[in-house]
Amino acid sequence: MKTILVAGGVSLILALFGTPLAIRVFTRRGYGQAIREEGPAGHATKRGTPTMGGTVIVIASVTGYFVGNFATLQQPSISGLLVMGLMVSLGVVGFIDDFIKIYKQRSLGLRSGAKLAGQAVVGAIFALLVIQPQFADGYDITPASARLSFLRDFGPTLGLVPFLLWIVILIAGTSNAVTLTDGLDGLATGAACLVLAAYVLIGNWQVRNDCTTFEAPHCYAVRDPLDLAVVAAAVLGACFGFLWWNAPPARIFMGDTGSLALGGVLAGLAVCTKTALLLGILGGLFVIIALSVIIQVGSFKMTGRRVFRMAPLQHHFEWLGWAETTIVIRFWLICGLFVALGLCIFYLQWAVT
Repeated sequence: MKTILVAGGVSLILALFGTPLAIRVFTRRGYGQAIREEGPAGHATKRGTPTMGGTVIVIASVTGYFVGNFATLQQPSISGLLVMGLMVSLGVVGFIDDFIKIYKQRSLGLRSGAKLAGQAVVGAIFALLVIQPQFADGYDITPASARLSFLRDFGPTLGLVPFLLWIVILIAGTSNAVTLTDGLDGLATGAACLVLAAYVLIGNWQVRNDCTTFEAPHCYAVRDPLDLAVVAAAVLGACFGFLWWNAPPARIFMGDTGSLALGGVLAGLAVCTKTALLLGILGGLFVIIALSVIIQVGSFKMTGRRVFRMAPLQHHFEWLGWAETTIVIRFWLICGLFVALGLCIFYLQWAVT
């Protein structure tokens, strides 16, 4: 528990006081956000707002994670290192995308195919590493197993190729869903905070009911649950600190650097805590927003008509006249309900036995 508190506290302080420095540096260098011409009219005032603030989240998270472990004399686990590596790697993909936008002064960075290829390569490497036998602990538990998972692993073992495809789809889907959510000030950051808080609780519960020390019908065969909770706490603290400056009206945007990194860490936590499918409930807001884009594009291509005024979904409500802060707060509430539902499902098996 001390490690969790130290990691979260350090990353919170670094992000809270480091973000203003990033704002000054990015403003001086002209690293401002380009705005889509077809977007809501109110977004024109956001043009030039510093972007790439996700670099602060990534740096604060990584620093908080290592300081938390070393300050409490804990050794970083292979599971924690792999999830942090996934976060940083996807952050690099997002950074390249953001830099192209800034350099060419346009709202589009990497081509969709190039971005997806970067996500696929990073995801495939992560998928290969989490099932390597040399990363097993003394109980022969690897950071993940080649099976589907909901509250824990279930079903038969997948082959290597199906498992790689599943993890790549999960990582690319989650990171892109967070990116699509990052369209209003503070929306994606606040939603990510809620899901990360859930993973702090999940990791804590799993370590208290670890199969290696607590044999019971519902114990968890997770390799490093405590360190995964430390990872979640470190990123949560960084998001909280960043949200202070990213809340409406935002003084800085996280950009794809932050959204891809956050999506990656959420997917990594889900894989290593063996709750991959549960992430679809915990991150229900991200799922809904991603589905709104799929529905909009699919409908337009098949019928020539749009279902929403604009996609992603949050912009539909802007076109209906909702204030930005109203949309953000209500979407946070929806996210909170999904997180509560996911945690209830996670704990329900213990309540009925």
